[in-house]
Amino acid sequence: MATLIALETARFGVPQWLWTIGFIIVKIAVVLAGVMLHVAYATYFERKVIGRMQNRLGPMIVGPYGLLQPIADGIKSFFKEDIIPTNADKPIFFMAPVLGLMAALSSLAVVPFFNGFVIANINIGLLFLFAMSSLAVYGVILGGWSSNSKFSFLGSLRASAQVISYEVPLGLSLVGVMMMAGSLNITEIVNAQSRYPGGMYIIAQWLGFFVFVVSAIAETNRSPFDLPEAEQELIAGFFTEYSGMRFALFFMAEYTGMIIMSSIAVLCFLGGWTIPPFVLKLLPFLGVVPGIVWFIMKLYVCIFFYYWIRSTLPRYRYDQLMAIGWKVLIPLSLANIVITAVLKILLHHAGTP
Repeated sequence: MATLIALETARFGVPQWLWTIGFIIVKIAVVLAGVMLHVAYATYFERKVIGRMQNRLGPMIVGPYGLLQPIADGIKSFFKEDIIPTNADKPIFFMAPVLGLMAALSSLAVVPFFNGFVIANINIGLLFLFAMSSLAVYGVILGGWSSNSKFSFLGSLRASAQVISYEVPLGLSLVGVMMMAGSLNITEIVNAQSRYPGGMYIIAQWLGFFVFVVSAIAETNRSPFDLPEAEQELIAGFFTEYSGMRFALFFMAEYTGMIIMSSIAVLCFLGGWTIPPFVLKLLPFLGVVPGIVWFIMKLYVCIFFYYWIRSTLPRYRYDQLMAIGWKVLIPLSLANIVITAVLKILLHHAGTP
């Protein structure tokens, strides 16, 4: 499609390289606008869902049913006073929230939202996502350290240890998916699932999916693994000294991370924008539904699971957090790799693709 439009625009004297750059810029703008809108209203729906689970109404004042509450919160954060601690390392204090958000937003470059719509369709898409998720913790560490506060520093130390502990099982949980698809390219992984009899790798990779879900919750510092924040112990953790728009940047980075982890779960385990063949065979009319609709519906289910877990489970102790990562999730992820490899060899010898 892009090639045809480029050939058409060449008639009007527009160079193809200029069209390519413009098309990429448009895709970046569309992705960022869509994700930021979802980030804003993810906070609204979280407050609504948890409110209902606790027999409350949630936001109801700003706009009908509180629908304008995220906009009001954004305006309030933008105009609030930006308080900077006297003894803070100011350059790093300023840079930390921006670094965290930029690392999260950079991950969106390789996330395909439907077939053919991805900013950068690279062959090492999953590896790039792991790299960006590792960089995001630097914003947390630098923010806690530069604040010159004991509470912030303890929160940043917890975050660094937590990411190191759960980055390993997070990556290992997807090795089985890579082995089945034979690629690190996320689009190819989704296409491979469409050729798989069940249509989704969660059927064969249920153990890897379990490890991924738990690791993703810990990776994004969400309850019950929100030890870096831990209001009862550390006030607000690593962003205790932040206020105004800088506080909002940390908030945006956290919810962007939730969307990215949910997107990975959808793309690698739930078939992405495709429908399982057996469902399509039973209900052929579903084939006319655009792929982006299926992707968003699956994404919303994964994000709802974050809310459900937060309102259900209490926070783990720190020793329990470490034990789950090193003593439970890593052995399970390694076992999943071994089982996947053995089954793949047996099926290969049996002549099954």
